[in-house]
Amino acid sequence: MKNKDNISALSDQELIEKIKEEKAGLNKMTLNHAISPVEKPSVIRVNRRNIARMLTVLNKRNKASK
Repeated sequence: MKNKDNISALSDQELIEKIKEEKAGLNKMTLNHAISPVEKPSVIRVNRRNIARMLTVLNKRNKASK
């Protein structure tokens, strides 16, 4: 999910599922990186930032609905 428009186009349920998938992937990646270094460590940072973007969109929607 590179583009903010792609994130905002998702429904709330799809966004929650995508966040869960990305978090699971990040956990797996960080564990693998602890055992043996990942070829591109910047992928971990990008993944973490994408999760933060999705959480930000979700939080904005929750605050707007209240």
